[in-house]
Amino acid sequence: MATRESQSTRLDRIEEKLDKLTEAMVAMARAEEKIANLQDDHGQMHERMNRFSEKLDKIGKTVDDNHRTICVINKLFWVVLVAVTGSIVAQLVGSV
Repeated sequence: MATRESQSTRLDRIEEKLDKLTEAMVAMARAEEKIANLQDDHGQMHERMNRFSEKLDKIGKTVDDNHRTICVINKLFWVVLVAVTGSIVAQLVGSV
């Protein structure tokens, strides 16, 4: 009878250990699932940042193009202003 009790006790301990192992396996599976989800989120954010970087590059190019255009317009304005002023002065000097 003592052996049956000791075997029963031993089987109970083995069952407890198996239950704990099962719980640990489930916890590990959940952790792996969370890690996989985090990796997916990280990949999506990386792609999004790359798209923002490309947009920023395009905006920078547009700004450079606009800057060149404004510089040309500015120079043309001053050329026209000097030409008009010279013409007015020539008219005034010629009429004197």
